[in-house]
Amino acid sequence: MNAQSLDNPNNFFESKVLGHPAGLFVLFFTEMWERFSYYGMRALLVLFLTSSIIGDNPGWGWPRAHALAIYGSYTGLAYLTPILGGYIADKIIGYRWAVLVGALIMTLGHLSMAMEFHHAFMYLGLGLLVIGNGFFKPNMTSIIAQMYKKHQEKKDGAYTIFYMGVNAGAFLGMLLCGYIGENPNWGWSYGFGLAGVFMFIGMLQFYFTQNIFGNIGLKPIKDKEEDFSETPEESTRNPFSSFDLGIIGLLSVIGLAWIINDPVSKITSFNLFNFKIGGVEGSNFAILIALALFIFILIKRIAQYTPVLRDKMIAVIILAFITIFFWASFEQAGGSMTIFAKDYTQRILTGDSKIIFNVVNTLITIVPLAIISYVLMRLFAKTFGKYALGNIILASGFVIIWVIVIYMLKQQYAEVKSEVPATWFGILNSLFIISCAPIVSKLWESKYNPSATFKNGFGMILLGIGFAALAYGASSIPQGAAVASVSMVWLVLAYFFHTLGELFISPVGLSYVSKLVPGRMIAIMFGIWYLAIAIGNKIAGTMGGMIDEITSKYSMSTFFLIFTFIPVGLGLIIMMLTPVLKKLMHGVK
Repeated sequence: MNAQSLDNPNNFFESKVLGHPAGLFVLFFTEMWERFSYYGMRALLVLFLTSSIIGDNPGWGWPRAHALAIYGSYTGLAYLTPILGGYIADKIIGYRWAVLVGALIMTLGHLSMAMEFHHAFMYLGLGLLVIGNGFFKPNMTSIIAQMYKKHQEKKDGAYTIFYMGVNAGAFLGMLLCGYIGENPNWGWSYGFGLAGVFMFIGMLQFYFTQNIFGNIGLKPIKDKEEDFSETPEESTRNPFSSFDLGIIGLLSVIGLAWIINDPVSKITSFNLFNFKIGGVEGSNFAILIALALFIFILIKRIAQYTPVLRDKMIAVIILAFITIFFWASFEQAGGSMTIFAKDYTQRILTGDSKIIFNVVNTLITIVPLAIISYVLMRLFAKTFGKYALGNIILASGFVIIWVIVIYMLKQQYAEVKSEVPATWFGILNSLFIISCAPIVSKLWESKYNPSATFKNGFGMILLGIGFAALAYGASSIPQGAAVASVSMVWLVLAYFFHTLGELFISPVGLSYVSKLVPGRMIAIMFGIWYLAIAIGNKIAGTMGGMIDEITSKYSMSTFFLIFTFIPVGLGLIIMMLTPVLKKLMHGVK
C-alpha cells in the first residue's frame, strides 16, 4: 500500500486486490461470515423441525407443511426487515453502525437457537435473526454503492465478486453446520451454535477494520449533501406525506400479521384471520387488502416524481417483479429440495461409490477453501500493517474452519459406509457460484455484456431447466410415495442450472438498483428490492408446503414441473420487453 492511499483512505482505487479496492474484500469476508451463519442455520432448520422426536439425533417431529410455513415466514421476514434497517441507517445511525448492530443481534440469535431444547429459545432466536438481518443486509450493499459511485463501469464486476463472498460463506456454512448438526455425535445445538461463533467473528473483523472505508457510512446521507449520481431531473425531493406514512404503516401491520399468522395458525390453535368475508378466507382477504394498498401507494408515489426518475423506478419495479418469481422457485432449495434430498434421494454409499464421493468431496471442499484463503493472503498483503487486529481475527476464523474441515474429512474416510448429509446438496449452489462467478464477472465487463432484460430472461430459463431435470428424475417415483431412492445426479444438475440462473439475475439486480436510483435513495430502494425477495421467499415456503398434497394427488414430477413452466414463461416475456425497458432506463447499462 502506498503512502497516498494510507493518508487518504477515500482513495479506494489507490490500493487494489485482484483489480478492486481492498475495502471491497473487507466487505467480502464480513459478508462471508454472515452468510456462513445464515445458510448454516437455514440448512438445518427444516431438517431439525421435521426430524423424529426419537432417535440418535431427535428433532421436533413437525409435519412438512408446518416446518415449511415457519421456514417461509422466517426467510420472508429476513428480507422484509431491510426496508426498516435501510431507512434507519439512511436517517439516523449510518451504514457502518447499522452493520455492527445487526451483526451483534444476529450473534445473539444464533446462540439462542443453540438452546433448541426449549421452544421459546428457538422462536426468540429466529426473531433476533430477522431483526439483525434487517440492519445488516441493505447497508453492506449500500457501502459498495458509495465506494463505486465514481466508477460505475466496474459496479457489475464488484457486485459479482461480492456475491462470491456471499456464496463462499453459504458454502462453508451449509457444509460445516450441516455436517455438525446432522451428525448424532454432535447434534443440532452444535450446528446452530457454530453459526453464531462465525457471526461473532465477522462482527469483530468488521469493527476493527472499518476505517478502511474512509468517511463512507460514518453518518447518514443528508439531503443537503451533494450527490454526483443525480441529474437535474432527478434532484427534486418527494417527501412522504402523513397520508403516505399512514398507508405504509397499515400495509406493514397487515403484511406482518399475515406472515406471522401463517405458521402460528398451523402450529397452534390461534388464528388471527379465523373468519370469512364474502366467502373469502380471512387470511386470503387480508393479503388481498395488503396487495391493493401496496399497489395504490406505489402508483401514487411514482406519479409524483419527475419523468426521468419515474421511468427508472418503473424499470426497477419490473425487474423486482421478475425477482419475486425467481426466488419463489429458487428458495425451494431450503425447503422442498432439502426434503427431496432427505427422503427421495439415494444417499447411502459403499465400496467404490463411497471412495469416489470421498475424493470428490475432498476436492470440492479443499480447493474452494484454498482459493478463498489465497484471497485472504492478498488482502493481508495490502492491509495487515494498518489493520493488524482485524486481520488476526479474520485469520482465526480461517484456522477454525480448516480444523473442522480436516476433522470432517478424516471422519468420512474412516467410515465403512457413507451417508451423504441431506444438507450437503445445498453446498453445490455455492460451489458452482465460486467456480463460475469470476467468468460471469468478466463477461459483464466485456463487449458481450447483454442488457438487463436478457440477463433476467436467460436466468429464469436456466432456473426452469434445473427444475425440469428434477421433474425428469422424479418421474419414477410412484404417486403419493413418502420415500424413494432417486439418483443424486438430478439434484446436482438442478443446482448447476439454478446457480447459472442466479448469477444472471441476483447480483446484477443489486447493481442495476444502485445505477437507476439517486444516491439519497440507495438504502431505501435496496429495501424495496429485498421486499420483492421477501415475497418470493414466503411464496416459496407456501408452495413448498404443498409438496405432500401435490404428490399425493398427482406426482412428484408434477410438483417440479410447476417450477419449470412459470420461470421459463416469464423469462421469455421479460426478453420481449427489452425495447420498453431500454427506454425506461434512459441509457443506463
